[in-house]
Amino acid sequence: MPLPSETIESLRTKVADLMPTVTSDLSGLVAIPSVNFPGYSADPVQACAAAVAELLRSAGAQDVDLVPGSGPAPTVRAEIPGPPGSPTVLLYSHYDVQPGGDEAKWESEPFNPTLRDGRLYGRGAADDKSGVISHIAALRAFDGTPPVTLRILLEGEEEFGGEFEEWPRTHRESFTGVTAAVINDMGPVEVGIPTFSTTLRGVVAAIVTVNTLEEARHSGQFGGPAPDALMVLIKLLATLMDDKGNAAVAGISGHPWTGSEFPEADFRAVAGLLPGVPLIGSHDVASHLFSLPSVNVVGLDAPSVDTAPNAIIPSARAKISMRIPAGVDSAAALDALQRHVESHAPFGVNVGFEPAMASNGTLVPTQGPAFAAYQRAMAHAYGRESVQQGQGGAIPFVARLLQEFPDIEVMGIGAQDPLARIHAPNESIHLQELERSILAETLFLADLGGLLGAANNNA
Repeated sequence: MPLPSETIESLRTKVADLMPTVTSDLSGLVAIPSVNFPGYSADPVQACAAAVAELLRSAGAQDVDLVPGSGPAPTVRAEIPGPPGSPTVLLYSHYDVQPGGDEAKWESEPFNPTLRDGRLYGRGAADDKSGVISHIAALRAFDGTPPVTLRILLEGEEEFGGEFEEWPRTHRESFTGVTAAVINDMGPVEVGIPTFSTTLRGVVAAIVTVNTLEEARHSGQFGGPAPDALMVLIKLLATLMDDKGNAAVAGISGHPWTGSEFPEADFRAVAGLLPGVPLIGSHDVASHLFSLPSVNVVGLDAPSVDTAPNAIIPSARAKISMRIPAGVDSAAALDALQRHVESHAPFGVNVGFEPAMASNGTLVPTQGPAFAAYQRAMAHAYGRESVQQGQGGAIPFVARLLQEFPDIEVMGIGAQDPLARIHAPNESIHLQELERSILAETLFLADLGGLLGAANNNA
């Protein structure tokens, strides 16, 4: 049931008028260094959860709880009832952030929110405090009385991991009766193009260790017959890719991407590739990002170059991270990675393999009344039809949600455009894109409330 034009324009005006408050609220959250990683203080994480809960209350939520988790970060849970007979919509985002990293690479301090050229800079401005603020802004747009029942879950364990990803299994009451879920932790293919993320790659990771000597030995006296642990490890890691740069782990495959393309020039600019550095792999950029496996070495323990002695290295280890397409079982992928490592160990050297992570990817169904309602909302908010893309990153919670509640329609959306630089220095959010994303979410809730609420009342 299309929304009346007067409703669309009224909500458009309402969201536009809210943007100064949105920017202020988001800036306040960005200023809280809510890094939920080992070795970081729990105080900012808990302070951010309390601030999010207070923002929900100020937007009209009466029933707000802070649910303790396995670590210091509680889940902020709120329930805002809609009219009798209206559907229930789950709104999800997370308030924890990555560490700020090397501050010398930031143009402004990571936890000092700064406006420049229409973007708000700061760690978490995009990932994912923009999603948190979007849900709160949508509630504000309805003056705290939404046209559907809202069940809001804002967690603090997404970046490092924790028990929340198992909530669809362990807290089933939070998802029972939900018609649609808005996962606001993604973004458009580029600013101004409304985008659904309809597939998420999974991830498996492991730590590989090579030990060859009891201790370091002089490279002149022993180099040659004595295997250098780091050289053994390097030869092993090199087998994870073929000569063209494709992942080469037997048993892990994918398929060409059929959604929106990712232009090579745009990818090079966003990725920050240096001049003359080629792209690798045998397929187009979108396929390698969304629907094919990829493998990276994300950590390496070995002597520092600055202090390295002229000696054979006795021990070295690396962390391997492999992204897997939706539909590939993560446990099977981890087994395949272990088989590869053990069967490709050079010279017959014994190699240790320690699993570190295994999370399935997600293929999101795109049929159903809620998805159609969000498509209409996107078209009104952006002035053009939406497109679909994949996401290279994994959100384990989404995979678990669809596994446990396959009838829930899931919408992966957000304002994190490619220039947002999430997890990197100078993270930012494009404020006009954020406004359009908030408007789309608001129009979706209004549309769904009228569409399914009327159907329920007539049943």
